Amino acid sequence: MKSTTVRIMFTVALAICSAGVLQAQDNKARPRIIAFGSDSPERGTTRVGYWNNEKNMGAGQFAIDYGRPVWRKEYDDGGNFDKITKGKVYRLGSNFWTTLDSDMPLTIAGKSIPAGSWYLGLHRSEDGATWSLVFIDPAKAREAHIDASEIERAPIAYKTAMTVEKASESIEKLTIDLIFQKGNLKDVTLRIAWGRMQLSAPIVVPMT
Repeated sequence: MKSTTVRIMFTVALAICSAGVLQAQDNKARPRIIAFGSDSPERGTTRVGYWNNEKNMGAGQFAIDYGRPVWRKEYDDGGNFDKITKGKVYRLGSNFWTTLDSDMPLTIAGKSIPAGSWYLGLHRSEDGATWSLVFIDPAKAREAHIDASEIERAPIAYKTAMTVEKASESIEKLTIDLIFQKGNLKDVTLRIAWGRMQLSAPIVVPMT
């Protein structure tokens, strides 16, 4: 009887001790900083460049570099897509920031955008009717260590209106194009297509 009692008490004590160890492990503080990375995902680049034949040298250029996320089937339900976009600044692209790099000032949808490098995102109105292209100063984003996934906490330097276009087909991967017509050097169209979403904005290039 005494031996049985000792064994029971020992088992109970062991269980309490084990529970205490597990609780201590559960309560262990998470590391303050963790690291993450990615492989070499597909990225897209679209560019418009100008060449001076008289001087045989470059006359200006601008380009957009971006990650190409795949459209998710759940986004086909408009309600799901609305939840993550309406009234929000929305990430444009995947992985590292989508970046506009221009060595000349541009007028995009009537807004003057200085030459330089800009991080890009999208803003959708609360009612979902209008979209805008937003420009973020990379220096300020770097200073605050803002990841592209945290775009909503990045200060916006400029915002330009975008036109919602009717998509003729669903585009699986995000596609950004800079389109110009031969013979018309100063007018370029920026077009963004992803799933059934298609947006555009006119760009006027200063030509001397």
